[in-house]
Amino acid sequence: MLYVSIWLVVLFVSTALFRYVSGSLSVVKPNLVSIVYYYSLLISSFTGSLFIVLGIDNYYMTQKLFRPDEYRVIGFAVVCFVMVFLPLSMLFVSKLCGFEPKSEFQRYLESPIHPVTANRNEFFYWFLALSGLSVLAILYTIWKTPQVPIFELLKGHGDTSLAELRIEASLRFKGNVLFRNIFALSLTPLLSLMAYIFSVLTNEARWKILFLILFAGAVFVNVYDLAKSPIFFYLIMFLLVRIYIGKTKLSSAKLLAYGVAGSIALVGMYIVIQGVRDVQSFLSYNKGPIGRMIFAQIAPTFLHLNLFGEALPFLNGRSLPSILTGLFDVDNVRSARMVMAHVFPERIEDGTGGVLNTLFVAEAYANFGYLGIIVGTFYVGMIIQLLYICFLRLPKNPIFISLFVYFSINIPRTIVGGFTDFLFNPIWILLVVLFGGMVLFLRVKADVWPWLQKSNLLKKINIR
Repeated sequence: MLYVSIWLVVLFVSTALFRYVSGSLSVVKPNLVSIVYYYSLLISSFTGSLFIVLGIDNYYMTQKLFRPDEYRVIGFAVVCFVMVFLPLSMLFVSKLCGFEPKSEFQRYLESPIHPVTANRNEFFYWFLALSGLSVLAILYTIWKTPQVPIFELLKGHGDTSLAELRIEASLRFKGNVLFRNIFALSLTPLLSLMAYIFSVLTNEARWKILFLILFAGAVFVNVYDLAKSPIFFYLIMFLLVRIYIGKTKLSSAKLLAYGVAGSIALVGMYIVIQGVRDVQSFLSYNKGPIGRMIFAQIAPTFLHLNLFGEALPFLNGRSLPSILTGLFDVDNVRSARMVMAHVFPERIEDGTGGVLNTLFVAEAYANFGYLGIIVGTFYVGMIIQLLYICFLRLPKNPIFISLFVYFSINIPRTIVGGFTDFLFNPIWILLVVLFGGMVLFLRVKADVWPWLQKSNLLKKINIR
């Protein structure tokens, strides 16, 4: 009863804090912070932690804990700490920036869409070039993937399991991983969102055709390796775009309908991809889709706390971004991979094991112990809130709307994926620099160049 009482108190305090720093926790008005709260914390982390500390989870990962009574309590305490102190760090940033979450988020929803530049033709050709690059990257991904899982599924995969095909597609990719991840997996979905907004804004056939091409490409890159979650996240991104541009008004009934449709699709994917036929697996709280949602992301946190400092040495920064570890000639390792290799070595040997991604504080702990948990929580909270404030205050044009939606989905996924991506993420940096630089260049050209042409300055420096 003690742990249930603590859980309820933390839930109340955390919800109140997140409601304030987000401006709205309404499920029909989703935003970056509310998605972090509902998906990354409440569903993926906090709910499962209660079952685990009570010892009623019966989950296969937590059965690998040694001294389980001790580390079930420690893990629960760590999750409770994150639930409270993550929004507290966000509150600190809000006060520092004079941010009024409720009014500024509502104003953003009601604001009209602004064009990126007055010269539509010039921008379209820039965008078309980027789209061509992303299509080439998709073809490159297909070419350099030994066996494309979605193709193998359609034609029959023989003796090789789909789980093995998924791991091979990820770990045995023969091309440049960074090029694939940036220009195929990340850029294509983002460009499709932008093209959709431009097609709505301009109602031009060329934008509509380009959107259809990019949409097809985005769907492919989200399903080609048979991962179940990416396509759902992409469709949620698409829904968020429609909400932010005023094309969709969510209601409880619509949300329920989307939820039912998504559940049916998810069950179908489990049946087709993983061959699950047992009805009990779909209804059980610790197996199938439900177990995946409430235990799969948080159980590895308990394993991290249990293993590092006990069975495994602290990494002391070895899992920091390779650009940093390379400066000190240190091999980069990921704690999630080490935990998988230690707890489930047989999966590594048979090629079905990848990484045990989990709440970001686990990787912070694996590197720097409990100090990493404290500092990491405050750092991640401040980064999230700064991004949220920036996007709400930037001009509401198709590029910034799409980037806002992109981060609104990818940051919550990263929170239950690891810590080091918040320190240096080349994909995030490149996308921000690429599109932010494009907007800045077009704005400067539109505002400054005409003024220079009218002035005598160009003549004085002999520019024709």
